[in-house]
This record gives sequence, structure tokens and C-alpha cells, in this order.
Amino acid sequence: MFYLQRLPLCPFSHSMASIEESEPMLVTSQGGEKRVCPEKGEEEEGDLPPKRPRVQNDQKNGGQSHQDEEEEPEGNGSEGEDGEEDGETFADMMKHGLTEVDVGILKFVSDHEGFSGILKERYSDFVVHEINKQGKTVQLDDLSIPPETDESDVLTEEQKQQLGELQLFKNKEGNVSIEVEDDTKEKRTLIHKAIKTQFPGLETKTEEREGHKFIVAYHAAGKKALAAPRKHSWPKKRGSFCHFVLYKENKDTMDAINVLSKFLRLRPNLFSYMGTKDKRAITVQEIAVLKITAERLAHLNKCLMNFKLGNFCYKNHPLKLGELQGNHFTVVIRNISGTQEQVQQAMTSLKETGFINYYGMQRFGTTAVPTHQVGRSILKNDWNEVVDLILKPRPGAEKGYLVRCREEWAKTQDPEAALKKLPIKRCVEGQLLRGLSMYGKKNIITAFGLIPRNNRLMYIHSYQSVVWNTMVSRRIEAFGLKAVEGDLVLRGATPTEAESHSIHDIVMPLPGFDVIYPSHHGYREMLSADGLDIDNMRHKVKDYSLAGAYRRVIIRPSDVSWEVIQYDDPKISLVHTDVEKLEDKPAPVFNTEGKYRALRMEFSLPPSTYATMAIREVLKMDTSIKNQTQLNTTWLN
Repeated sequence: MFYLQRLPLCPFSHSMASIEESEPMLVTSQGGEKRVCPEKGEEEEGDLPPKRPRVQNDQKNGGQSHQDEEEEPEGNGSEGEDGEEDGETFADMMKHGLTEVDVGILKFVSDHEGFSGILKERYSDFVVHEINKQGKTVQLDDLSIPPETDESDVLTEEQKQQLGELQLFKNKEGNVSIEVEDDTKEKRTLIHKAIKTQFPGLETKTEEREGHKFIVAYHAAGKKALAAPRKHSWPKKRGSFCHFVLYKENKDTMDAINVLSKFLRLRPNLFSYMGTKDKRAITVQEIAVLKITAERLAHLNKCLMNFKLGNFCYKNHPLKLGELQGNHFTVVIRNISGTQEQVQQAMTSLKETGFINYYGMQRFGTTAVPTHQVGRSILKNDWNEVVDLILKPRPGAEKGYLVRCREEWAKTQDPEAALKKLPIKRCVEGQLLRGLSMYGKKNIITAFGLIPRNNRLMYIHSYQSVVWNTMVSRRIEAFGLKAVEGDLVLRGATPTEAESHSIHDIVMPLPGFDVIYPSHHGYREMLSADGLDIDNMRHKVKDYSLAGAYRRVIIRPSDVSWEVIQYDDPKISLVHTDVEKLEDKPAPVFNTEGKYRALRMEFSLPPSTYATMAIREVLKMDTSIKNQTQLNTTWLN
């Protein structure tokens, strides 16, 4: 007799809510309930709170924790770093990359005929707008600075410009002098306060020159002073956090934060955000930063390329990962082969039925050694294999210094010698080698710990993801798009009502020590084949003990719309961006008899779903970088 296993569901809106306060129940065919989670006393380890299963709500692209925004660990130096290419092209690098079949992405939900097209041929073909927790789509539509307290009026616009240039070290004189001969002591006090408040890092003093009195602004001693302005300079009535909208082009969120930190001379951890966004895209999201003025942020618009900051306001709280409701996508698929009827069928299916909520290709890296293989070795406690997978020579083109580093490691097994081959040490290979050099090859766990925690955990999440993808493909192959007894659902009535549930109610677990599995699952067999025990998923290193999570099998996008457009110039942008609207630039004009055809679609997704998987369902084609690179290269040639 099959069981219908049900999970209590916390109230949720558009996104999937955490069920940390609820416990999965196994509902028997007699209707009784049985607790299947460990007792709380068994779960707690050390000072960390117990890890609980949850409905997954990672924080990236309405997908990549992320809708299309979870990047692979920043490690493999073969991408993401500036440096030599040794004449090899990106297409060469992708010859040994992954395809969808390699990571368990096998099935479709609809039977419409697919067609070809090129995804992200230009980064402006993929536009992401965050949807905040109030359900509002975040847009950049205002570059003005919010009204300040009274002291802001004591500085003229010319003085503010001069002080801003001084703050950014663009003033050759090294100071700005403001004549205050005729001003009262009260006004001079306000000027001192306004400079220190609006331009942190600057100090002021009063000087007399040839009988005239001046307030002189200059840089505080050392960079530390600029990075940590004096506490008393921040008005008590102003919120401690400046929230702003960040528009960025072709830059992922962490890279963008690092750039802002560098120009503002701040620590990156002073910034907070609700989710990370893709690199190869135009993205718009909300950011918050502690005690930095809107004026100071707005100055960056004059000196940064491919960024724009606006919609400033002050609040008393930072942002938290996962607070977003999702993301809204505007996607252009160029050079489509589908007829108008094919497009209509495909987009109608996406709108009405949805797509399989697979983890997208970003989750698994782009090189010949997939991240999930490293994650599996971590979970198996096979640390020699972890080192081997990260450092060994691999097929496919890589930057020359990485090739030489790997060859040196293979030849000598000497971390210091291999490290000398790397001009850039912050890639994962460099961090691991530095750890091995410091702690020795007999302390690999400690050495591996030099890699940033998020990167280390992403390897394990990648393995969980490939298991989930594979299990979902098998489940759909076996039972199709109907709920059956044995499925996990977020809410249900009684076991006899299994057939009344929709496929949209069904969740599947990511493997972990604190989840229950559908009774028709093959998880045990898959994990066993990988050398793992499904009944013993706790790891001796606490960071690598994962509770598991629950994830919807099918996602149905909202706000779906589409049109087929024709154009003649393959290099023009086909989306009217927020910045173009602010600059009053005209929207793209399309030629009804243009040489090329493109599908422009819009849709919204909840967190932790991948837009590329929605696009895959429409096109019925492999969305891997390997396949898209081959298509793109063929078209351009």
C-alpha cells in the first residue's frame, strides 16, 4: 500500500515559504500521523541552531538562489579572472563543458514542437528586475538625492561639487576652502557639520588668511578614517541605512559590491541585498549600505561604467537574503526558427502549465570537472579526491597560467611550487594551494577551509542539485504530470484524495539528514551508487552536514507575455532599459519585414527557480553554455 506523505504548509505568497516551524508528517493509509523528524535534542550540535528542512527559497534570480543567478564557485580560475587566454577562444573552453543530460535535466512537461534560438547572444538580451517583499517590481527611475536636514542648505551646489571631487581624490589642491568672513558662528558650525555629514572621510578646520576667515576641508589622515567616518557625524533622525536601486550591466552582484566597496573605501560586508543576480545580464535590484550618504553614492554615477545608482532613501534596517518575492525577466531569444504557431503553442504552455523546476546549468560550473563531483567527494570524506578534482590537469582550454599550475602540481605535488605559477591567487585553486602550503597535505580539511565558506558549500549544494534533477526526471518518466500516492505535497486532505492533487502541489526533497522521501523514490539507490548512506547524511565537519530541503517539481510563471519581433541589425538592443528611459532615449523600433526574427518574452518567477529552465521548456533545446556557444558560433560565422 502506497502512502500519501504530506507536509504542513506555512502561509506563503508568491514565493515558497520556509517550513522551519513545521515538521513533516507521514500520513498512513489509516489516516494516522507519525513524526519522522529527529527529536530536537538529537539535532542540536554546538552553538549553531538546529538545521531544519525547508521549502527551498534560496536567494538568487527568480531563480538562481537564485533564478538564473547562482554562479558556480568562483574558483575555477578558467573564468572570471582577467588574464591571458593564450589564443584560445571561449568556444574552445566549452568543448569539454557540461550538457543538460550530464546533470539530470532530461524531461519536458509539454508536447509542443520545439524550435531553435540563441539565448544571451548579447547581455542586454537578458534583463532582470527584482520583485521586493511588498510585491513591487524594483526599477531605477529616479537619480535625485532625497532632501536632507537643514544643514545641507548651507552648502552651494558648486561647493558640493568641489567637496565631492575632493572626497574622490580628484582635487589637485588637496583641499577645498570656503570663505566664511561674513557668517555667524552658528552658520560656520552648520558648515563644519554639513561637510562631515555629507562627505564622510573629510575633516574641517578654520583658518585666517590675509584677514579673511575660511573653513578648509581636507582628507582625514589615512584610508581608515575614510572607511569609518566618525559616528557623531550621522544625524540621529536619519535612518542608519541608505537603500538604493543598483542597475548593472554584465557584472554579477558580488563583483558589483566589490567595485562599490573599492570606490567608497568600505568593507563589502557593510552592504546588504535580497538576492544575487546574473553576470551576463542587465539587472536591477535593491541594495542597502550602512551610514553612507546618498550624495556619496550618487557621485559614483560620474565615475563608474555599466553601473547606475538611484532611488535613494534612508531606513533603519538593512536588507536580508531571501526577502524578495522573486524576479521579473525580460528575455530575448534571437534568430528563432519557430513559426508564429509554434511560438504561440510554446508560450501558451509555459503560461498555463509551466516548466520543470530543474536546477539550471549555472549550478554546476562550466569546466570539464563539474562542481557536483567535488561536492560528492566532500560528502564521502574523500579529501584526496577533492584536492585531485580541483587541481589536476583537465581537458579543454584554460588560461595559460592555470594550465602551468596544474601541470606543476601533477608533476611535483608541491603546493608552493604550483602556487608560484599563479599570478592571481584568489581563485579557488590558489586558495587551496595556499592552504596546503600552510597546513600540509595531511591537513586537507583545514587547508580546504581557506576557500570562502560560500564557495565550499556551493560544491555540496551542486551535488544535492544533481540528485534532485535526476530524481525528478525519473519521477516524471514513471508517473507523468499527475499526483500519485507516495508523492510529497505541501498540503493535502486525506490519503484517499491523492489523485485530486495537482502536479503543482508536489515537492521533491534535496537529500539531507532531516527530510522525508517519497515512497516511490530511488534516492537510496542513487546515493548508494555514489558511495553515500542516505541514513547517515551528517558530516563530521558541521558545515557539510545538510538538513535537506523541499522544492516544487513544477513552477508556473506569472505575468507571462510575449511577441515575435523582426529586425535588421543583429547588434542592436531589443529591450528598452531603465537607464535609456531615464536618458529619454527612444525605445527600439522594429522592422516588420526585418531580416532576423526574435522572441521577446516577459515573465515573473519566485526565488530559487531558474529562468533558463523556463526558456528551455519553450525552445525544447539544451540551454548549456556548451550548446549555446556552438549555436552562437555557427550563426556568427
